[in-house]
Amino acid sequence: MKHGNSIGKVLLVVWLWLAAASLFAAQPNILLIVADDMGYADAGFNGCRDIPTPNMDALAKSGIRFTSGYVTGPYCSPTRAGLMTGRYQTRFGHEFNPSGGKEGLPLTEQTLADRLRSAGYMTGLVGKWHLGTDPSMHPQQRGFTEFFGFLGGAHDYFKPEGILRGTTQVSELDYTTDAFGREAVSFIERNKGRPWFLYLSFNAVHTPMQATDDRLARFSNITDPWRRTYAAMMFAMDEAVGRVRQKLAETGLENTTLVMFISDNGGPTMQGVTVNGSRNDPLRGSKRTTLEGGIRVPFAVSWPGHLKPGTFDSPVIQLDLHSTALAAAGVQIRPEWKLDGVNLLPFLSAEKTGAPHDALYWRFGQQMAIRMGNYKLVRYDRNVDTHTGKAGQGVTDVKLYNLANDIGETKDLAAVMPDKVKELQSKWDVWNAGNVKAMWGNDPAAARPRDTARRPRN
Repeated sequence: MKHGNSIGKVLLVVWLWLAAASLFAAQPNILLIVADDMGYADAGFNGCRDIPTPNMDALAKSGIRFTSGYVTGPYCSPTRAGLMTGRYQTRFGHEFNPSGGKEGLPLTEQTLADRLRSAGYMTGLVGKWHLGTDPSMHPQQRGFTEFFGFLGGAHDYFKPEGILRGTTQVSELDYTTDAFGREAVSFIERNKGRPWFLYLSFNAVHTPMQATDDRLARFSNITDPWRRTYAAMMFAMDEAVGRVRQKLAETGLENTTLVMFISDNGGPTMQGVTVNGSRNDPLRGSKRTTLEGGIRVPFAVSWPGHLKPGTFDSPVIQLDLHSTALAAAGVQIRPEWKLDGVNLLPFLSAEKTGAPHDALYWRFGQQMAIRMGNYKLVRYDRNVDTHTGKAGQGVTDVKLYNLANDIGETKDLAAVMPDKVKELQSKWDVWNAGNVKAMWGNDPAAARPRDTARRPRN
């Protein structure tokens, strides 16, 4: 009997090992790339002509480009809070950028890194965090095993101080975009034998506007100094994306890695925000507004061998990337998580048809929006119309647009379609009843943001 028990134990160990190996083999790596303040029109795959982005374009071409890809806020930190939790950030009060102290992603919220780490993933964050600077909110307390980057909302691209490896300050001599690309490649190399989740969170192309001399020289044909520096910074980020994709190819991980790419919000183009030379054409509006230019962003997903390349036109939102990553990893989504995002994989594989969402919603202080089908109801910052950049001008009256034939939001239909206005407003009100009061206040429509501009380094 003892001999039989020993054999049984050995078989159990072997079975468990094989089961674990099978699970690891089935779990894809997950790479989430986020650009910062990138304009909708500033990638080649969205029509950009003056800034080459061959690596971003190749990523989009290898997968699915979303023509109506959104984020839940027109500002950096709120969008990242939604991305990390899979929930509208207004559900838990993370409506505006934190300013320090205890402000940041509530400790009651689980992150995507928490959930993937529990599923056996090695988790890493390279780049910008912007979800709290208090030690309790450090990335390594929020599910990330490894961290290389900075905690705040912006960072000098050449300053060696302020970059952390884990909790230790390092003297980083490389241009930050290059450093983040280098660290992402290193993370992939070190973890190529196990499933990993890497959140590659560039600070490009957020201010301060700083680029390396060699890249600036490439764009001497661009006379506007803001656009020229922006182009050089975009080019650096594209090169970093290229190095990461090359590492995936070298390690044989291309077909076993789900890659997702977005910007955290639209480009800052409006007076009163820290402009960076970005463009959102043909969209109207800017970072800091609930017009399309503030919330519709470059958005692509690639998983060669699993997702057929193409385009997807139904509205999606960055919350969906959270649910999609969990589904790809085989994580059972629990009802008590109350995720607002949708697993996009069945829609992208044509297993499901129709739109993933009945409606999408936004609340950003006094500004609001809802998109249902082609119709969008919105109240937005008056600075878009006044062009003064003055603080405290409040928001417009409610406006209604049909995005199917008016993507630039120029023809207000509110007066001629009052029933549609009432329908969308009522639906937004029901959604908003599930939100909470902002935990801290910095409504940009009521007061100018804290961002400060610096002239481009030429």
